[in-house]
Amino acid sequence: MLKFCHCIFVVFLAGLCLNACSPATSIAPLPSPSAAPIPSLAPTLPPPPTATAISTPIPLVPNFEHIVVVVLENEEFDFVIGNANMPYFNKLAQSYTLLTQYYAVAHPSLPNYLAMIGGDTFGINFDCTSCARNNQSLPDLIEASRRTWKTYQEDMPSPCFTGAEAGKYAMKHNPFIYFMPIRLDAKRCNQSIVPFTQLSSDIAAGALPNFIFVTPNLCDDAHDCNVSIADVWLQNFMNQVMPPLNQSDQPYLIVITWDEGQSNRSCCGLPASAGGRIATVLVSPQAKNGFQDPTPYSHYSLLKTIEAAWGFPYLGHSDDSHTSIIVAPWK
Repeated sequence: MLKFCHCIFVVFLAGLCLNACSPATSIAPLPSPSAAPIPSLAPTLPPPPTATAISTPIPLVPNFEHIVVVVLENEEFDFVIGNANMPYFNKLAQSYTLLTQYYAVAHPSLPNYLAMIGGDTFGINFDCTSCARNNQSLPDLIEASRRTWKTYQEDMPSPCFTGAEAGKYAMKHNPFIYFMPIRLDAKRCNQSIVPFTQLSSDIAAGALPNFIFVTPNLCDDAHDCNVSIADVWLQNFMNQVMPPLNQSDQPYLIVITWDEGQSNRSCCGLPASAGGRIATVLVSPQAKNGFQDPTPYSHYSLLKTIEAAWGFPYLGHSDDSHTSIIVAPWK
């Protein structure tokens, strides 16, 4: 047994000697153990949402600071446009926006005036003077929005005058006096239904209201006199009102239209026999220059456009689907 162990020991020593005496050999080092990643204890959050631009819809109609409506009397589109006796009106029609398919809603005058601010003729089909209606009208919406309004009636003898006629003033061309909520409120009536002479005072005081409705007298509106007289009156009026509007550097719109034509032509949901085709011009820095809009419109469209500009609900037939808002002319 001892002999066997001795032999093993000799062999072991011989191995050591052999290794020590042999040429050195390269021994690849063992790879260092890499530490396993420690899982994070923080909750995994989703990536932040990608920011998207929110586009603000462009309004259909500019938010005008002032809207001025001037109404002339009883001439058809074809008679007015190109008429040598109305050079100023035609200059405006060529320089600004002309609505070429604009229609009055009825005959005679009064139903058209009522439609412009009430959205309806209220069953009135003649120029009555004792037929006031207890209905809502555009001034109610204007006041509710904290805007101001006035109608300047040429030759009306005093504020809130309720007589049928006075000189060349005619009640039938003053729709505001037909609405009982205005007529029976002395403060509203005296403050906002005023003679045309107050316009110059309001301009001088820098107090033009937001909504202005102007009715010339029976001669200056071409009802009783030649259209050439109306043309001169219109030019004088525009020379009076445009400078303060331009100086204010605020959006404004001046609408020059006619109450009715001399035909029964109709459009856009009106009765088959309506008030004729009339020339309507839009003067505004926000309107296209030298532009003609062939969209079918009516007096209800004018009311609807004012309501859209100021975010009002639609009154009467201005809410009808076939009553178009005037949108094409705006820049």
